[in-house]
Amino acid sequence: MAQVKVFNMKAEEVGSVELNQEVFGVEYNESLIHEVVVAYNANQRQGNKSTLTRSEVRGHAAKPFRQKGTGRARQGSTKGPHFTGGGVVFAPKPRDFSKKVNKQAKRTALLSALSQKLAQNEITVLDKFEIASAKTKDAQSFLNAFKFDGSVLVVSAQNSENELKAVNNIPNLDTVSVELLNVYEVVSNKNVVLTESAIKYLEEANA
Repeated sequence: MAQVKVFNMKAEEVGSVELNQEVFGVEYNESLIHEVVVAYNANQRQGNKSTLTRSEVRGHAAKPFRQKGTGRARQGSTKGPHFTGGGVVFAPKPRDFSKKVNKQAKRTALLSALSQKLAQNEITVLDKFEIASAKTKDAQSFLNAFKFDGSVLVVSAQNSENELKAVNNIPNLDTVSVELLNVYEVVSNKNVVLTESAIKYLEEANA
């Protein structure tokens, strides 16, 4: 088991904790992580964009002017894509972009991503993440204490309304409940901060 230091909100060392190798010692699987992240992004797409083809636009299909004698190019309808208000060529229509990934693959990818973060010293362990007031300056003081390089994701067992409000206006800081943690959030943030309660949840859920 890997032993890591535990800090408080002021970046003061308050103890240590042993991390389960079955959760934080999983072999790095880049292709699986990529597959799960692609599926996650695809599933966020609404797929509801829609425009009209020439057969769907309002108007009539009457010939705008006679075939010959005007000196203009022959036209059969004003619904063509080259006319203002005409239809769209290969018009996009609502579609389903979702991709399916089985639960075991998601679980393995998440553990692999967390293990890689630990190997790269990009995981910090907190005793607890608590912000008494919903003020942005309190969340910023937490960042200032640790002097993180890059974006930070705080993973805790449960977030109160105060924590959510406090981090809302800081672009490089986000927080998520451990039960909602996914691979995309892990790999898209430079630093991952885990509370002791979040680690306990991960180890019990993946034992």
